[in-house]
Formats: sequence, structure tokens, C-alpha cells
Amino acid sequence: MKSKTTYIGKTNPTPLGLVWVAVVGEGLLAVSMSDDKDAFIEDLENRHHAEIIFDEQRAKAYTRQIEEYLAGERESFDLPIDWSVMTPFQKKVLIATCEIRRGETRTYKEIAVRIGTPHASRAVGRAEATNPIPIVIPCHRVIGSDGKLHGYGGHGGLETKAWLLELEARE
Repeated sequence: MKSKTTYIGKTNPTPLGLVWVAVVGEGLLAVSMSDDKDAFIEDLENRHHAEIIFDEQRAKAYTRQIEEYLAGERESFDLPIDWSVMTPFQKKVLIATCEIRRGETRTYKEIAVRIGTPHASRAVGRAEATNPIPIVIPCHRVIGSDGKLHGYGGHGGLETKAWLLELEARE
């Protein structure tokens, strides 16, 4: 049985390549920085049993804001997010992640403390690693307690994480 109708679209080429978005009635469902449309669709079908419709117009507000952000023309996002596909813990972690200001970072430990689970740094790291909406939910702003970059679930790994942090530091 299929669940929510999911509309997908892609950005124009960005410094990170094409960025795919999936949108449902409640808001943004997923972001993928892979150029592989078929893999993105397959992942959506497997995770959400979604009926996928390619609709650039429905995705346009989302893709436009991502393009503006990656071009250094936008500092924050004003997009609804479909939080219903996340566990309560992941939602709590990612909401706290959204509160990190552009150009700032927090450690996994600081996020764990912020959400009231001070000994859950590793669980916070896992929630960040499985963030379905990278870039918009800025998991790239979360670093290790040693001040170094640790893990990035988005396409390109640590290189992409470093690039996003450098982009934000330019202003």
C-alpha cells in the first residue's frame, strides 16, 4: 500500500551538484545531494512506500531556497518540514540542530545536553547521521567534542560538511 503522494524536483546545478527534494502536503520530506534520481526515488519508495510524482512546480519553493543558500544568497530557510517520518528522539535532536545559528557549531554532547539526555552523544550522532533533510536541517553544524568534523551522512561526506561550514563562514 502506498502512503502519501510525494512530489520530487531538483535544483539547477549547484556547487554541490544537483540537489533533489521530496515534498508532501506537510512539507519537506527528504533532500538528496546525489545526482542519481533513480536511487533517490528507490529510497523514497522503500522508506515511505510513497507514490512518487516528478513535479518541478510543486518543489520549486524548496529547490529555489536551496539554490539561494548554496550560492551564498540566503542565510536561513523558511520551509515547512514533515517531521512525522522521524522518531521522537530524532525529531528532538534535529529541532535542536535547527536552532544552531548560521556560522556557529555545537558538539554532539551539547545537543545531547540541550535536549535533556546528557549521556546520549552517540545517539545524537546517529540521529544526525540519518538526517533525511541535510542542508535545510543543518547537521553539518554539529561537530565532535574535539572540535573536529566527525561524520556526515550527506553525499560527499566530510568534504561536503567542510564546504558547507566554509560557505557559512564567508559572510
